[in-house]
Amino acid sequence: MDEMDEELKCPVCGSFFREPIILPCSHNICLACARNILVQTPDAESPQSSRASGSGVSDYDYLDLDKMSLYSEADSGYGSYGGFVSAPTTPCQKSPNGVRVFPPAVPQPPPQHHLLQHPGSLPPIPRNSCITCPQCHRSLILDDRGLRGFPKNRVLEGVVDRYQQSKAAALKCQLCEKSPKEATVMCEQCDVFYCDPCRLRCHPPRGPLAKHRLVPPAQGRISRRTSPRKISTCTEHELENLSMYCVQCKMPVCYQCLEEGKHGTHEVKALGAMWKLHKGQLSQALNILSDRATEAKEFLVQLRNMVQHIQPADAPGRPLVTSGWGTLKENGVEFEACLVAQCDALIDALNRRKAQLLSRVNNEHEHKLKVVRDQISHCTVKLRQTTGLMEYCLEVIKENDPSGFLQISDALIRRVHMTVRPVGQGHADPRMTSDFDLTLDSSPLLQTIHQLDFVQMKVPAAPMLQLEECCTQNNSATLSWKQPPLSTIAVDGYILELDDGNGGQFREVYVGTETMCTVDGLHFNSTYKSRVKAYNDSGVGQYSKTLVMQTSEIAWFTFDPASAHPDIIFSNDNLTVTCNSYDDRVVMGNCSFSRGVHYWEMTVDRYDNHPDPAFGVARGDVLKDVMLGKDDKAWAMYVDNNRSWFMHNNSHTNRTDGGIGKGSTVGVLLDFTRGILIFLINDEQQGPVAFEALEGQYFPAISLNRNVQVTLHTGLPIPDFYTPGEADPTGSVC
Repeated sequence: MDEMDEELKCPVCGSFFREPIILPCSHNICLACARNILVQTPDAESPQSSRASGSGVSDYDYLDLDKMSLYSEADSGYGSYGGFVSAPTTPCQKSPNGVRVFPPAVPQPPPQHHLLQHPGSLPPIPRNSCITCPQCHRSLILDDRGLRGFPKNRVLEGVVDRYQQSKAAALKCQLCEKSPKEATVMCEQCDVFYCDPCRLRCHPPRGPLAKHRLVPPAQGRISRRTSPRKISTCTEHELENLSMYCVQCKMPVCYQCLEEGKHGTHEVKALGAMWKLHKGQLSQALNILSDRATEAKEFLVQLRNMVQHIQPADAPGRPLVTSGWGTLKENGVEFEACLVAQCDALIDALNRRKAQLLSRVNNEHEHKLKVVRDQISHCTVKLRQTTGLMEYCLEVIKENDPSGFLQISDALIRRVHMTVRPVGQGHADPRMTSDFDLTLDSSPLLQTIHQLDFVQMKVPAAPMLQLEECCTQNNSATLSWKQPPLSTIAVDGYILELDDGNGGQFREVYVGTETMCTVDGLHFNSTYKSRVKAYNDSGVGQYSKTLVMQTSEIAWFTFDPASAHPDIIFSNDNLTVTCNSYDDRVVMGNCSFSRGVHYWEMTVDRYDNHPDPAFGVARGDVLKDVMLGKDDKAWAMYVDNNRSWFMHNNSHTNRTDGGIGKGSTVGVLLDFTRGILIFLINDEQQGPVAFEALEGQYFPAISLNRNVQVTLHTGLPIPDFYTPGEADPTGSVC
């Protein structure tokens, strides 16, 4: 009950309520505190139309706070009334609860909160007094009754009394004069707690007192709480008990209030009935509030668990927790270690790449040196040979023998020319430059390092199915889901899975970003299991809880305008069809069947000139511009006014007497448990079993022309004569 403490304290004095009254804004205040915060207003600016009291009407006319300026929005600490010159501006006080309190305009004795006072014993209320609620700051001008016009909150007063009694350490004797001793008994008739000495002195067990019942103090406290309280009286008619409740004014009234006409035209109800009704409404609201409180507690537990997971156990300002040590250090410390390890791995990779690049630079350096050294060696040899040839030629030129010179001169000249050409070429261009042609492009890596950031490292949490939005209708199922409230992991999409309605394997029926999906074309009268999971770049998360759904036992459907031939005319919410052509045109139902037993009927509303409408089932790709049964996609019975035939793939079989007319009813029974199709006319089976070995998906279908109009009836039970699974060898239904 400690959380209720603030609810039981006055917003002005900060103490427990004493004689609380209810303001029109539904807030409570002590009677003495209300007297203390009254503000007097001038006569000129307080028209009678703006006056109201606690017993007025339900829609209260509050004064314009901008015009009154009773308090400063800037919280200056002063309050004044702009048009009241005779009342000096006085500083406003603050209550223990932080609410600004305005002292009265005229001097008054200080309020006595601990003395029970009758409203009549209070000093008279000044005329045109105004009171401002200390919680919502709405202002109200009092009428002639003053504060007595506001009803007393006896319920709140009783709650405060019980709360204070429950907080008392021990019940004290009520007759001890000085220091009260602990009470030992309580007299239920006297309603007094006694200690042993006072009981012997003031309540002897003799005479009339001997018949009084003495109980332990704790039991006496309980009996006090459960004892009937004083019946509340009307605030306007103090001698009348409140016995009715005015619905329009939302307040209890007495019979005299009704007789005087103030509430005569209003709707009134018995006080006890409204008491029970409002108690029920409050209980319902409390149930909702309790659920919210439970959710809030669970949310707080989750937040505290998050703090334990995020903050390591040896974090500054946090006591060391020995239990669950690994759990507390798990997330924060291990995540930091993982981050350091990843960065170290990047640094190691960069160092390895650095070594590889340095190796390439060294190889290039050695290659250049080798090429240049080879060229130097080659040029040195050539230069040595050229120098030797030059020295030899110089010596030959020194010879003075013309004949001997001419014998070798031609050969020397050719040799010199041959030597000049390669020597000149060898000294023209180096085979290798001294510059390194390698340039390290580090900008992409630097950009990548700058863009290095945390990415999604976890798969999404399991989605939560929103059961209040999941439903089935006919053979369709709608599912809705959402991510857990505390999940911050990004989701790229969802995968919805359903089983086959017969306990088989799950299969994907939807993949996308939506959080709601409707699955059509399910089997009737089947139980499906569904689940959903989320995915992102990191992978696929866990499945949600499995939801079990039951499709409709009986099919409800209409004709389908989307798949019908354009000549078909629809009416009656697509339950009635006809045609504007003399040729037969096909229209199908808007749902299909592939399992179970199904039965529907069509009533012939109009039948002119003996046409041959055909009734039956068809595949989704049946021809729409010919009679039903002309192709291999339809199984039908076509009938005129005298006889009928079964037809499939333009094959006519089983001619049977008996036709249709206006008002006739044609029934179609499709039983997948035996794979058969049966037709009825006016509740009687028409011919034997029409078709067998039917399996797959079929749509209800009919073909007709402009001479026929039919109305569809669905959601019908299986005819009484038919028991699924029982047939005689001839194919007739038993």
